[in-house]
Amino acid sequence: MESQLEFIPKSRAEAGAETTLVIFPGALGDFVCFLPALERLARRRSAALLARSEYADLAPAGVYVRSLQRREISRLFVLGAGREKTLERFFDPYESIYSWTGSEQEDFRRNLKLLSGGRAKLFPFRPSDPRLHIADYYLSCVGEEPSGEIFPTIPLRPNAIVWGRRCLGECGLQNRRILGLAPGSGSTEKNWPMEFFRQAQRWWEEGGGGTVVILGPAEEGWQGNRRDWGSAVVIRSLELAKVAALLSLCDLYLGNDSGLTHLAAAVGVETVALFGPTDQTQWAPRGKRVSVVSRNTECSPCAGSAMKGCPHRRCLTALRPDVVIGLLQHLLERRGAEVPQAKLLDKGRCRH
Repeated sequence: MESQLEFIPKSRAEAGAETTLVIFPGALGDFVCFLPALERLARRRSAALLARSEYADLAPAGVYVRSLQRREISRLFVLGAGREKTLERFFDPYESIYSWTGSEQEDFRRNLKLLSGGRAKLFPFRPSDPRLHIADYYLSCVGEEPSGEIFPTIPLRPNAIVWGRRCLGECGLQNRRILGLAPGSGSTEKNWPMEFFRQAQRWWEEGGGGTVVILGPAEEGWQGNRRDWGSAVVIRSLELAKVAALLSLCDLYLGNDSGLTHLAAAVGVETVALFGPTDQTQWAPRGKRVSVVSRNTECSPCAGSAMKGCPHRRCLTALRPDVVIGLLQHLLERRGAEVPQAKLLDKGRCRH
C-alpha cells in the first residue's frame, strides 16, 4: 500500500515549496506526448502526478508518480463529495491542480472547484482542433508556446541499460545490428499486416542483423508464440524502464501507431512509424530521428467507427513491405560506418 504522507505534504504551509498536482488518465502514447508539458510544470515547482503507476519509470526528475486509481479521484464523480473532509485534506497541500480528466462531468468539475478553492484548471483530454498535434495541445494547456521542435525525452535508468546489454548479449546479438519490431498496438485496426512485419524481419536477418520483437499486454491473446518469429528475441510485457532501455539499444525500430512507437522516438532510436487509419498530423511520434510512412489513401484518416468497420483496410494492406524495407535500407545506409549498438553488449543472464 502506498503512503499518502510520502506522496503529499501535510499542508501548504508545511510543504516548504509550491507544489502542483497533475491528474492525467492517458495510455502510453498519450503520456509520452504529454511529457513536454509535464516537464515544464515540474520546472516551475515540484509536481505530483496521478496517472498509471508504471509511468514512474518514464517521468521527469522531480515528478512523483502514484496511481490514478484511488478513492480521492473516484469520489470527485459523486454528487456532494466536494464537502468531504478527507478530500479537503488530500487536495489542500497543492498550490495548483491541473486535470485532464473529468472536464465533461458536472459533478467532477463542481467538486474539484470547491475542494481546490479555485486553484484547479480542467482541460478536455483531446483538443477540439484535429489539426493540432496532441503534444502541442498539452503544451498550450500549461501556457507554453507549441513547437514541433520540442520533443519528448525519456530519462534512461543506468541499471536498465546494463540489464538490456546483458540480455541482448546472452541472446547472441553482440556484434550485430539490431532491428526492434513492435507489431501490435492498442487497436488491431491500426496494425500493419503481420506477414509484412515478418518480411521486414527476414530481409533484416538475411543481411546479418538480429531482431528484437516487443509485445505488450494488448498482444498476449493474438500474437501466437515465440516460434512465429523464428530466431528473433521476443520480449513480452516488461516494465517500461527495461523496454525503454532495449529500444535505446536498437539500431532501427519499426512499429505501428502505438505507445511503443512514441517511446522509441523519445529514447532517440531511428524510428519508422506506420500510419493507416489514424491521423499523423495529430499523432505522429516526435523525435529527431522519426520517419512516418503512410499510403495517404483518400479515406484516411477516418473516424473510430469507420476504422473498426472498414472492409478493405487499404491504408495498411496497400502499404507494401518493399516500400518500408527500402526506407529501412536508406536509413541504414545513411548511418554509414557507425559502430552498431550491439557491439557494446556484455554477455550475461536475463529473463524475457
